[in-house]
Amino acid sequence: MTYKADKLRYESMIYRKAGKNGLRLPIISLGLWQNFGGENTLETQREMLHTAFDLGITHFDLANNYGTPYGSAELNFGKIFHQDLRQYRDEIIISTKAGYDMWPGPYGQKGSSRKYLLASLDQSLKRLKLDYVDIFYSHCFDKETPLEETAGALASAVTQGKTLYVGISSYPSSKTIEIANILSKYNIPLLVNQSSYNMFNRWIELKLLNICEKYGVGIIAFSTLAQGLLTKKYSNYNLNNMLLKTLSRSTISPTDLSIENLTRIKYLEKIAKKRNQTLAQMALSWVLRDTRITSTLIGASSCTQIRENVDILKNLTFNKEELIEIDSFAIDGSVNFGRQQEI
Repeated sequence: MTYKADKLRYESMIYRKAGKNGLRLPIISLGLWQNFGGENTLETQREMLHTAFDLGITHFDLANNYGTPYGSAELNFGKIFHQDLRQYRDEIIISTKAGYDMWPGPYGQKGSSRKYLLASLDQSLKRLKLDYVDIFYSHCFDKETPLEETAGALASAVTQGKTLYVGISSYPSSKTIEIANILSKYNIPLLVNQSSYNMFNRWIELKLLNICEKYGVGIIAFSTLAQGLLTKKYSNYNLNNMLLKTLSRSTISPTDLSIENLTRIKYLEKIAKKRNQTLAQMALSWVLRDTRITSTLIGASSCTQIRENVDILKNLTFNKEELIEIDSFAIDGSVNFGRQQEI
């Protein structure tokens, strides 16, 4: 059966400009880092992409090495896109990145050299079966490559017609300023800096938020659920029994899953319940309370999860008392939660 998108898909979703640029992104974007490679059936992935688009999510975020094996998320998205979504190409934002290890040898093992970035973009376009992507990112700051080289490669991708916009991910404040200034010499704006941000990880509030606002750069937040800490998965832990079997499979440090921290998460969940939200929903809403955040990335393993995340549109605002109460439990200098630091 031919897929037909929901006619009401734009009725509820909110779209924000990426900094001072003209492009608007949905405040909720779907990241394909997990569950879109070989670990899920193509049909399950298809259903999730349909659900997202039907709810007004127009931005699908990929990277060259997403999926198991590497590249499989782009391959799968490309298949589904061409079978079902191609007719909506002008309504969809597709982004991809390069920066981490992808193929053997010195030219595909992490970095932001011209060779790696442009070769990777060509490979991504082949996997996606596209002539261009909407946003191409330098996935991480590479201290061994001059920023002039990285910016020049991004500029070339635009002039060659292989991407419409360029972005960076996980760049510290000082390097964001530098690359934005270099790109301006090519008359190419820096669209977005994709950065980790959540109630426990607030590093961007120190400098980056103000710098991106000054330079007209949007921010897309990732890891807004703190690697799953801000979900019922951890709020339901028995605080007297750390569930060692689950801990052994977790990517979160056992230090972060201390009794003190799990208790803190329990209190945050109580605040969320008073707002008629789940802890995850409140965490997403909290990130978006600042309109300088263009969009927040969500991951999903089911259509139900996508719908629950989009339900935050019903309650995005916080009163002063709620914010103070959240801060009293979320802010603590001894908590690491994998937070990024300025370098």
